[in-house]
Parts: sequence; C-alpha cells; structure tokens
Amino acid sequence: MSDMDVCSEVRDAGDLGARLKLVRKIYGISQRQLARQAGVTNATVSFIEQGRVSPSVGSLEKILNSVPMSLAEFFSLELVEPEQIFFRANEMPDIGNGRVFCHLLGGSRQVRAMTILRKVFPAGQDTGSGQLLLNGEVGGIVIAGELEVTAGSEFALLEEGDGYYLNARRPHRFRNPGSIDCVVFSAVAATPSSNIPCASRPNESFYKG
Repeated sequence: MSDMDVCSEVRDAGDLGARLKLVRKIYGISQRQLARQAGVTNATVSFIEQGRVSPSVGSLEKILNSVPMSLAEFFSLELVEPEQIFFRANEMPDIGNGRVFCHLLGGSRQVRAMTILRKVFPAGQDTGSGQLLLNGEVGGIVIAGELEVTAGSEFALLEEGDGYYLNARRPHRFRNPGSIDCVVFSAVAATPSSNIPCASRPNESFYKG
C-alpha cells in the first residue's frame, strides 16, 4: 500500500508515530478524523502511530496538509505532552488545612503565574487566628453564604455576589460567620518569590488568599 511505503528520507517509525499522535492532540482530532481529512484509511494512521510502519515523504505530506502542518513544523515539534487545559472537579486537589477546603485549579501544571482556588469555608471556620501575608495580589467572589473579611483595620461582611481585591502584603484573614458553607472563587497573583501552594504538599501550611 502506497500510504505505508517505507522511506529512508523520513525518521524512524517510532519517532514519526509519537509526532503524529502529538499533532492529533494539539488539534484535538481523533485518528478517524485525521484519516478522513487526509483521505487515507484509519488503519494507516493507527499503524503509523504505533510505529509499525513508516510512511513515504509524499504520504506524510498528504496527511499533514490535511491539518494543515508543514514537514518542517512536524519535525520541529518537541515530543512532550501538551499541558492540560480542562479540569473536572475530581481533578482539583484539596490543598486546604483541614478547616477550609481549597480546591486548586490546574494542580498538575508544573509552572503557574497565578493560583485559582475554589474555597469552601464550613460554618464557623476561618483561615486561622493569625493574619495572612504574601507578595502579590488576591481577589475573590463569594458564590454562596457569607464571608467575613478583615484587611488591616478594615472589616466587611460579604454576601453572595460580593467580592474583595487587595494587596496581599496587607494583613488579612477570612471567616465564615454563617450557619451554611461559604463558597468563594479566589485568585492569587503572586511574585516569583512568594510561596504559592503546591498540590504535591497538601498538608503543609499554605496561603489561603
């Protein structure tokens, strides 16, 4: 079959297979979709990805043109998995301290410029007796319940739909004075020197802004 002609001009089958699989993941298409777009059989794409065959240069170009992607772009791809961008609720680790639940969005990401948390304060719970400090900014919106926020000498009782945004170097703390859970969506944009919570250390002291 011409789609499966072995050609010394292209790299080894294992390398090609890994690259083609990465192309599909980048563009979010299945083997069947790629095969249909390229006008080849589903088995052709499957065998290439498994490293069982090497396509000819012409066949590879035909497949890539359907994406579209050039041969130069194809061979310059770094063989790394694309970072996850969607997260289900059960994929958000709880990095809380046992009193407050803090579910971290994007916990699998190795590098982050911000921290996004879904925080749940059970009735009567707070972030502790001491006030929090961090280099950066913090903000949040109350989704349900009530949240008592103290920032330096200022105080406010926030209800559903209310929010806060402050310089995290300002001493602050949070408490749920109500009788039901308080749910807050919070974002932390910290400087590189700040101690952003890490999902791999869920039991350590962490910043709860």
